[in-house]
Amino acid sequence: MTAIKGIVFDKDGTLYDFNATWGAWTLGLLTEEVGDDPARLAKLAEVMGYDVANRRFRKDSIVIASTASEVADAIMPYLPPQPKAELIARMNARAATAPQVEAAPLADYLDGLRGMGLKLGVATNDAEAPARAHLAASHVVDRFDFIAGYDSGFGGKPEAGQLIAFCEATGLAPEACVMVGDSTHDLHAGRAAGMRTVAVLTGLAEAPELAPHADVVLPSIAELPTWIVAQG
Repeated sequence: MTAIKGIVFDKDGTLYDFNATWGAWTLGLLTEEVGDDPARLAKLAEVMGYDVANRRFRKDSIVIASTASEVADAIMPYLPPQPKAELIARMNARAATAPQVEAAPLADYLDGLRGMGLKLGVATNDAEAPARAHLAASHVVDRFDFIAGYDSGFGGKPEAGQLIAFCEATGLAPEACVMVGDSTHDLHAGRAAGMRTVAVLTGLAEAPELAPHADVVLPSIAELPTWIVAQG
């Protein structure tokens, strides 16, 4: 088996714990959008798969793997009439300031992976600008050889464009790379690109849903280095 030389990470639910990061923050977002209108807030939360009372997303939420554009399409019917581009810009600006809860202490973690000689990338269905803002806030943006959002010109997951672009940017063959993510979109993209796939449980999906599409299911990215070493 080809030695692993590169890792592509999903962001939300993988590098960062999904509900710990977005649970409470999303209530503020929805409130700002609908104002003092409990009925509209409830409808918007229902469409997004968001539990207002517990400030958590359900595991069937559309936001798990959707792009900002896809989320905007879903919620626009329940908001005052407005250009879609303005809604997306507002969503991205707010998302860029959301405090991120790291799934593992990222600076030391990524330094360890780089010390193993690995090339690192991020492929997210978030927009590139807020993704870079989150990584910069964690002081790790410089640890990555490649960062792409759905709007970076390579498409979004479950298509393989971002992962193929990572291979082109690093000069690595897909079979020498691993896609790490918390959703079936991530895993499907990895398989489509010809990479090995690793699922983590720091998102909303559970192991039985992820396992058929992954080479291994891990509790979090913290266990990934041990698994890589075991691959030889």
